[in-house]
Amino acid sequence: MAGKDYYAVLGVGRNATPDEIKKAYRQMALKYHPDRNPGNKEAEDKFKEAAEAYDVLSNPDKKARYDQFGEAGVNGGASGFGGASGGFTMQDIFDRFGDIFGSSFGGEEGGSFGPFGTFSGFGRSRGKRVQRGSDIRIRVKLTLSEIMHGVEKTVKINKYVPCPACHGNGAVNASDIKTCATCNGTGMVTRVTNTILGQMQTSSPCPTCHGEGKVIVNPCRTCNGTGVVRSADEISFRIPAGAVEGMQLTIRGKGNAAKNNGINGDLLVVIEEQVDPELKRDGNDLIYQLFLSIPEAVEGCVKEIPTVDGKIRIKIDAGTQSGKILRVRGKGIPDINGYNTGDLKVCVQVWIPKKISREEKTLMDRLSSSSNFSPSPNEDDKKRFFDMFKTMFN
Repeated sequence: MAGKDYYAVLGVGRNATPDEIKKAYRQMALKYHPDRNPGNKEAEDKFKEAAEAYDVLSNPDKKARYDQFGEAGVNGGASGFGGASGGFTMQDIFDRFGDIFGSSFGGEEGGSFGPFGTFSGFGRSRGKRVQRGSDIRIRVKLTLSEIMHGVEKTVKINKYVPCPACHGNGAVNASDIKTCATCNGTGMVTRVTNTILGQMQTSSPCPTCHGEGKVIVNPCRTCNGTGVVRSADEISFRIPAGAVEGMQLTIRGKGNAAKNNGINGDLLVVIEEQVDPELKRDGNDLIYQLFLSIPEAVEGCVKEIPTVDGKIRIKIDAGTQSGKILRVRGKGIPDINGYNTGDLKVCVQVWIPKKISREEKTLMDRLSSSSNFSPSPNEDDKKRFFDMFKTMFN
């Protein structure tokens, strides 16, 4: 498997259950959490790498594509689609996976992860809630040529973008954004409740600023204080050679903009293959059905056949049987992980006319009396037939 081994990153087997994957991620995230490793760049990278692995392996759809295609199946590999850890910020991780820690990662000051994946404790606060824009999913149709060579695509989509009037902050002027008086800018409020077990302290998003830590006293009239407006946007990206029907590629940060200069969502590109009129795809191989007349099959000939990059000529030996498969090496689809390139399989079919003229019948009667035209298959012929039969029904 090309790219990162997400199972190895989390230290689990390929048959690990969702609970085992979650437990392994939680252990790694606690070990390498930046609050426990202040200023340690290596620990931060490990923290992000673990989040990347969990992002894929905890999602059944992403996990299935990763198991089949490797890292390229979920991130686009080296084709220009940034890997998860390369696109995740620390806030992304807290927003997406913070609730996995529950309340057990508390520090001396009672720090814990809240319902929005934010953390407070260890002498610092991450209570402010950062909005994340929604993802956008699109479908892109590709021809066999585009799949074989890879292609640059540009799409135009309507989405939320930062408001040009307020530059995404939602206020008429920067001075119109004030620190929330209810939570003093932390985005969280703490409540102490007396129980039979003693005092219990809980934290929740501030009801005044909704976890953002700030309030807008004079909202922008263009976006009504949201910081985003609908607009058309052109996005260019590269699809790698060897893409497969149904594969989803992720373009980080190209989805909808978030309110009040939050984190952009992602653009999810789902691949669709256009049906080719002559060539059929079978994995990384291409199949072409070549029909021969009886004389061509008996005497042999040279035939012109299509490939993705144009036509080529191949020699048909005399006595070629119907069902024979001729293989043209390296004329198929390259593997998306760069392992190899498929072949072009030419499946020979001898064309038998359904109706013949009187003269043709006379000729056929003469041929049928010849012992050379009586079927006499050898063991190789029989084996080829049964191999073809099994392929048809598997």
